[in-house]
Amino acid sequence: MGLGIVVVEVCTQNALAALPLEELEEEHIEVDVLRTDCLSMCQLCLAKPYAMVNNKRIVAKTSEQCLAKIKEAVEQQIKDFYEG
Repeated sequence: MGLGIVVVEVCTQNALAALPLEELEEEHIEVDVLRTDCLSMCQLCLAKPYAMVNNKRIVAKTSEQCLAKIKEAVEQQIKDFYEG
């Protein structure tokens, strides 16, 4: 089985992992959320909520702010795919 057009990766140790990120998959069929034991960015992971969206780092001060940025990045990636 292949992955979606937009892949959101999050470390299970990061504060962001507490949020219901799978809702992104429900909102957009193009999205796959991958929860990983480690993304090898331990210093960042300890310091701030972050995720990778199609290999681009998304970082914010709070989990909620990070989720908002992730949603923006997801929507932009989908738009670029269909319009590009």
